[in-house]
Amino acid sequence: MQSKVIRILTGVCLAVAMTSAFTTAEAFQLQWYGQAAFKITTPGGKVVLVDPFISKNPKTPEPLKDLSKLGKVDLILLTHGHGDHIGDTVAIAKATGAKVALNADMGHTFATLDWLPYEQLIRFNKSGPINPLGPEITVTMVHAEHSSEVLYTDPQTKKKSVHPGGEPCGYIIELENGFKIYHAGDTGLFGDMKFIGTYYRPDLALLPIGGHFTMDPTHAAHAVRHLLKTKKVIPIHYGTFPPLKGTPEQFKKALGNFRTEVIVMQPGETKEF
Repeated sequence: MQSKVIRILTGVCLAVAMTSAFTTAEAFQLQWYGQAAFKITTPGGKVVLVDPFISKNPKTPEPLKDLSKLGKVDLILLTHGHGDHIGDTVAIAKATGAKVALNADMGHTFATLDWLPYEQLIRFNKSGPINPLGPEITVTMVHAEHSSEVLYTDPQTKKKSVHPGGEPCGYIIELENGFKIYHAGDTGLFGDMKFIGTYYRPDLALLPIGGHFTMDPTHAAHAVRHLLKTKKVIPIHYGTFPPLKGTPEQFKKALGNFRTEVIVMQPGETKEF
């Protein structure tokens, strides 16, 4: 009888250990640097940065502004050409060898300005899924309602010039475990968010709420309630600069009792999903 009990307990412990290991293996980490900058560490250990505005980001904690502490980076995704989204892309790509995925036109700008060589750039456009890190991770570029340009400052003369930034975009990032993240980039409200919600069915949306240049809390809440209907949402792109006045509290109030879980992150914070 005693040996039978021991066998049962051993089996239970083994099952618990296997479940725990499986859960850990399937989880991924999401770190927010402020504004639209995120670091995604996938279940398989790949590291993806989105809009890495870090070293000059007023909201990024000082210890994290040291780019050498990023460690390995496999892929950088850019939503558009504004400086608070390109951020440290070039420096990080040169230091880590990471590929940079971006709209095709802005890719030409990066190459012709000698920022990065073509072979390090993944130039693509909307609705064409790519697998830049292998078949288990899929990245799809989707629409965003915004603007895009690349402002270049000549290092010798300090003269500024404006170059093509192509079209702004968002991304659907499907990880190895099937979890889908919708990073909206900078965007206003647009009707085809309903298409994004019904076709791609993202599990988590990262939505701008600051206003002025993007959706404000009321518009973002409308997007969640009536178009995207995601289970979870993280408000982003607010409070970094004076015009971005929207707050998570206003967003929650506008969302009301809708079933979506609002996850408010602090700059530098990492969450596991």
